[in-house]
Amino acid sequence: MRLRVEFTTEPFDLDEAPAHALVAREVIEAAELDAVDVGPFGNTAEGRADTVLTAVDALLRKSLEAGATRISLQVNVVGEDGR
Repeated sequence: MRLRVEFTTEPFDLDEAPAHALVAREVIEAAELDAVDVGPFGNTAEGRADTVLTAVDALLRKSLEAGATRISLQVNVVGEDGR
């Protein structure tokens, strides 16, 4: 099974990326995911279910530790059996 994760971390800072956003980006870019797209208002990545779920766990833990007060997250099944 393949999954797509979409997420944002808050609070936003339009002048400079906050520490929690940088940590989230590092976690996603370090994971072995496909089609990673990191942007200022939303981020997406796809990959095998186990890889995505492991990355999401690290993303939540590390972003909260880095000061995130809210993380919006959506996970969708894509490809293979998820079409």
